[in-house]
Amino acid sequence: MLTLLTTRNLMAQDTRNLTLKEAINLSITNSKQLKSSQAKIDEATLAVKEAQEKKFPEADVSGAYLYLPVVPNIDLKSNSGNNSGGSSNNKTPKVNQAAYGILNLSYPVYTAGKLNYGIESAKYLEQAAKLDADGDRQEVIINTINAYSNLFKAKEAVTLVKEDLAQSNQRVNDFSNLEKNGLLARNDLLKAQLQSSNIELTLLDAESNYKLATVNMNLMLGLPEQTEIIPDSASLVQTMDLKSIEDYEQLALQNRKDLASLGLKKKVSDLNIKTIKTDYYPSIALTGGYIAADIPKFLSITNAINIGVGVKYNISSLWKTKTKIAEQQAKSKEISANQDLLSDNIRLQINQAYQNYLVNQKKVEVYQKALEQATENYRITKNKYDNSLETTTDLLDADVAQLQAKLNIANASIDMMVSYNKLLETAGLLNN
Repeated sequence: MLTLLTTRNLMAQDTRNLTLKEAINLSITNSKQLKSSQAKIDEATLAVKEAQEKKFPEADVSGAYLYLPVVPNIDLKSNSGNNSGGSSNNKTPKVNQAAYGILNLSYPVYTAGKLNYGIESAKYLEQAAKLDADGDRQEVIINTINAYSNLFKAKEAVTLVKEDLAQSNQRVNDFSNLEKNGLLARNDLLKAQLQSSNIELTLLDAESNYKLATVNMNLMLGLPEQTEIIPDSASLVQTMDLKSIEDYEQLALQNRKDLASLGLKKKVSDLNIKTIKTDYYPSIALTGGYIAADIPKFLSITNAINIGVGVKYNISSLWKTKTKIAEQQAKSKEISANQDLLSDNIRLQINQAYQNYLVNQKKVEVYQKALEQATENYRITKNKYDNSLETTTDLLDADVAQLQAKLNIANASIDMMVSYNKLLETAGLLNN
């Protein structure tokens, strides 16, 4: 009993019913692409903090202890040595060690706006990273929808082919009995058997596609590769509110994250130009420091505190800054050109996705009629065959046509749903 229960639990772990919404949530949680995007956001956030910290005072401490293995010669020149006495009791100290410590402080007072430009630029880059992550999130969602729909279509194909194979095998059994009783030509039996063999080959391909689709889905969701996912057909039913192409184009220009990210990067480029121009101006800082030193038997310094104002100006900026500005202006023009190019591509993508949806919608209507026609054709052909008015070939052809019609309508319905979501993703609305 324990063995049976353990086996059942293992089998239960290997099979999982999963809705489309659950699949999307899992893919978002386990997506390596989104984890990388989050790392970029964290990096950009820290870059903002780093830019803000540049406004804080700079402080550095240095110190050293020195040991002199050889006593140095020290000759102190002083006017006091010209005394008329001719001799002095002062002795030159023997120095063999020294220690000192220095503390320097610097607080920026004027940088011509360089620090503020740096903070503002870092904030724009942080927002751009978040927008890029939102775009990656939409890409993960549409990839999950594609993978889930492919999994469903593969499983549906296996189910339909199995049903048709069972029906074909039953037909072979019936034909075999008729052939044994001399009521059917052997050639017709061979045709039925050949069709069953072909269906078996089709089933092998369908099962292989289903296994590959399952592995792909498991890797995407972060599940064990051997997990059998049972897709939920009800979760693929979606309300589709189609707008006009013009509406989708306007929505895309407002909601596309990649376009908004380029806009922020354009602002960063403009800020970089302003930052470079600050090199034309000096920087001013308040400075302060403390020095302490001790040379035994010779010198001791304490409370040496200094306060002042420091000015720094790079003279070479007068002839180097122009080139830097021109280079950054060229980058800004490149970003502007990329914005225009992306806007044109977005309009083209919207039109392609829109037309693709309309085509798939029409296919559903056509395939639905085709299924009704194929079903009726098979019924009529079967009746005629039973009354010896149709050949075996006609019956088998009608059966193949009916199976193909079932596969077509199953695939077309899913393709229409996927194409609608692709349209939403192209318009930047899939996160909603």
